[in-house]
Amino acid sequence: MADEPLHYGEDYHFIHATSAASGLGVSVLPDLYCHTIQIVNICLVGRPDDHAFVLVDAGMPGSADDIVSVVEDRFGSGSRPQAIVLTHGHFDHVGAIVELVKHWNVPVYAHPAELPYLTGKASYPEPDASVEGGFIAKISPFFPNEPIQLGNRVQPLPADGTVPHLPEFRWIHTPGHTPGHISLFRPRDAALIAGDAFVTVRQDSLYKVLTQQIEISGPPRYYTIDWRAARESVRKLAALFPSVAITGHGAPVAGKELREGLTKLARDFDRIATPDYGKYVH
Repeated sequence: MADEPLHYGEDYHFIHATSAASGLGVSVLPDLYCHTIQIVNICLVGRPDDHAFVLVDAGMPGSADDIVSVVEDRFGSGSRPQAIVLTHGHFDHVGAIVELVKHWNVPVYAHPAELPYLTGKASYPEPDASVEGGFIAKISPFFPNEPIQLGNRVQPLPADGTVPHLPEFRWIHTPGHTPGHISLFRPRDAALIAGDAFVTVRQDSLYKVLTQQIEISGPPRYYTIDWRAARESVRKLAALFPSVAITGHGAPVAGKELREGLTKLARDFDRIATPDYGKYVH
């Protein structure tokens, strides 16, 4: 039987949302580059002169051309990653994945618990417009939520915690925001790619999203379905004492600002991050 064609959910569409950081990139480390696509970050892991790199996450719907341009600006014309690793499968992290897989013909890796949302089998729970928060939470029901279909192009990450093509990194299961959410950590220099396990901008505040005001915060409220697991995931990451962190939303953070902010978030998670009310709040 022929493989089902790769496609997005029927509700996928361009999202008219942006921030002050959109289109900007920063070399956090010589081999760690963060670039903002509208309101979300992608990460390129690899030194430009090596031409061997991995893309972490795949941006917003309609951003494939922008991502290809970012890659070619950094690694050279015609460059392509060895693989794409997904921290999770929400629309703003897989928005260009179908076009990128077709363009580059590269494998995609995700946690096994995330595969149903990436192979057409299950939709995520509906976003919570009732959750305590700002304007973005109220409009979250308009965000794409149906599963995408990557078929056999997406593979489960190795069970031993290794990351294909990134031998120095380990993947860490950090559920709560989604069942199969992962973060990536490199023990050598304590570099962390956290996805949405925590973020550095209050994603439920329209003003803070637009201005990208730095504030180490819990995962986006309107899409987080298990707050107990989210709390434990933050504590797990704080215990690693990362030196630098790239998160799914907001600017990269390092040093004392990261250490103190993440320690505080882990200690006071229920007060800082967990909403007072919402359909996923217990």
